[in-house]
Amino acid sequence: MRIPDLGRRGQGWVVLQFVLIGLIALAGALPSSTTGTMGTILSVVGAALIVAGGVMAMLAIQALGPSFTPDPRPLERAVLVESGIYAVVRHPMYAGVTLGALGWGCFNGSPLAIALSGLLLVVLTLKSIREEAWLAERYPGYPAYVERTKRFFPGLI
Repeated sequence: MRIPDLGRRGQGWVVLQFVLIGLIALAGALPSSTTGTMGTILSVVGAALIVAGGVMAMLAIQALGPSFTPDPRPLERAVLVESGIYAVVRHPMYAGVTLGALGWGCFNGSPLAIALSGLLLVVLTLKSIREEAWLAERYPGYPAYVERTKRFFPGLI
């Protein structure tokens, strides 16, 4: 499958993801009709997802160090990181952002934010496919890494 570059470094993918994140933030800020026990449960689950997503994202940034970039094309000075959280999943930053967005929707009881989080997952999946094509061109060992490591969540996808 050929995914478009959306810019020399893939910066269009970054713009698209930030637009969706902004829409998710706004949707979660709308008044919710979820109250009572269900509202409390959703808030607790949402808070846990936000924390889990934040931890994943921070571990990803820490593991990448100077190789970190929001763009899908790797930096010239970048090295392939396969340790730390990257030994468990190939795109922990994207997984963390998705978990945080979903958590925000749950925390605020916003079906729209939850639905937009699903769309964000689709966009980040496409972005990761584009990124992986560039990584495979750059790093000969990348295909073997793909074979042994899930994209976003261990044991799932």
